[in-house]
Amino acid sequence: MEPVTKLRGVNLGGWLVLEKWMTPSLFEGMEATDETTWCAELGQHAPEKLRAHWNSFITRDDFAWLAAHGINAVRIPLGHWLFGPDYPYHDKYGIHRYPFVTGGVDVLDRAFDWAEEFNLLVMLDLHAAPGCQNGFDNGGIKDVCEWHTKQEYFDHSVSVLARLAERYGQRKALHAIEVLNEPRWDVPTDHLKRYNTAAYHAIRQHCSPEKVAVVFHDGFRDFREYLGFMQEPEYRNVIFDIHRYQCFAREDIDMDIYGHIQKAAIEWKNEADAINSDLKLPTVCGEWSLGLDLKVVSLWAEGPYNHALEHMDGFQEHTAFRGYGAAQLMAFEKYRGWFFWSYKTETTPAWCFRDCVERGWLPERFDGPRVTRDSE
Repeated sequence: MEPVTKLRGVNLGGWLVLEKWMTPSLFEGMEATDETTWCAELGQHAPEKLRAHWNSFITRDDFAWLAAHGINAVRIPLGHWLFGPDYPYHDKYGIHRYPFVTGGVDVLDRAFDWAEEFNLLVMLDLHAAPGCQNGFDNGGIKDVCEWHTKQEYFDHSVSVLARLAERYGQRKALHAIEVLNEPRWDVPTDHLKRYNTAAYHAIRQHCSPEKVAVVFHDGFRDFREYLGFMQEPEYRNVIFDIHRYQCFAREDIDMDIYGHIQKAAIEWKNEADAINSDLKLPTVCGEWSLGLDLKVVSLWAEGPYNHALEHMDGFQEHTAFRGYGAAQLMAFEKYRGWFFWSYKTETTPAWCFRDCVERGWLPERFDGPRVTRDSE
């Protein structure tokens, strides 16, 4: 039996699904807060502007850089509109029946070429679903969470996953398909289970369990709600996805750096042990970062934004980021793998993997040989 691949990966966020905080230059002078309203507001001017972004934000050189630093996987967020104008209408589209820019699938084709050239694995991630599954800008429509309210939204989501599986199922780089990113905590668990199951079967029509994993997110609820769910032998090669941040809840924002490091190194390690022991599904931490300051990433949160790094000098801040990064990596290495959010932003190095590596906050390489002592 082949050894299981430990995924040490990076998200390519802000590329095929826009997030205003990641690329504010694209939203400058606009009222739009997400990709839906961005496309609707720009109308006929959207294609030229968005295609220029697609061609410049992530390039072949970025895949080469990741591979050179020992990263072996990328998670690529996608919108439900990827395959063109056949998606359900939403009021946020305004006068445009199909506002989204076409051509993203060609960019994804190219990403697979680059991944295969540099031996990177790909996890495709349905990040924005019709009607929006979480009300976040990253779900496509900020302040709207209606995905779970209409059958046509459910059906279209499953259809997109089936088309992804059919188009990329034979690509060497395809390692996994995630059926839905971050459905909100108040979406009923039974609805999510029904959807995850339907999505699994749709993907399995085109992708064998020997080659491609099916991934589902915890939906911001305790992993114990999924005990016994999607187990072998009926379901094979299913991966559970959790996302772990310490900058969104008030109790986290108010912690000092020692609290953050302890939570990562001890609480998250203990959580990993419990999941590995009880859930009976391999797990990945599909998103994490070094971000501790909510102000820079949030379009909605209220202050105060006092956070763990204020009042530090440069050396102390550098050491804090290194300690926080190392504590998280030690916890997440207990899982099947992890994906940093994200490779690149315009705004903040703590959320930019390349900046974190180049500043020495994260390791230079992620595939180093085991260090042995002379006496061994």
